Amino acid sequence: MNILIINAHQRYEGFAEGKLNQSLVDIAKDKFTAENHQVKTTIVDQGYDIPAELEKFTWADTIIVQTPVYWMSVPYLFKKYIDEVFTSGLGNVMCKDDGRTRSDLSKKYGSGGLLHGKKYMISTTWNAPLEAFEDPDQFFEGRGVDGVFMWLHKNFQFCDMKPLPTFSCYDVLKTPNIEIDLKRWNDHLTRAFQE
Repeated sequence: MNILIINAHQRYEGFAEGKLNQSLVDIAKDKFTAENHQVKTTIVDQGYDIPAELEKFTWADTIIVQTPVYWMSVPYLFKKYIDEVFTSGLGNVMCKDDGRTRSDLSKKYGSGGLLHGKKYMISTTWNAPLEAFEDPDQFFEGRGVDGVFMWLHKNFQFCDMKPLPTFSCYDVLKTPNIEIDLKRWNDHLTRAFQE
């Protein structure tokens, strides 16, 4: 299998060094390489070449996005990456168009994707604790990470990609459990790629 791992971390000196996100990327890369998969990576904070990224999307069977969460979303540089790469892939790599045609009204918005058969996974790191997502009376109103990140799922689904189960590390600043999170990540990858 060909796997593209995108490290979406954006560094902020003294606050967001990116060690946890890089550790998660390294574990995935080492695991897949040991299992004889082909792995390519993009570290958004180090810059990227748009045509090369489009080639990676064409090459990959699965894309894994490893991202910290800044203000309930991905870092600015990764949002910029999405805007630049996905827009540059319009019409030839990511999607043909939005899927609708005047001649066939059964074709609905969001059905013009060109990455059929490919999968994606979102992995996030949060300061928020797990209960903030699960409890309807807490901040995220019981919506879960996938509910908060529906917009990112829809970007991949617009390109006709199918999701693998999402992974998250919670409470990474106030009550970190890094060793447990790293083991959970390894186990999550094993389960997700056996299905």
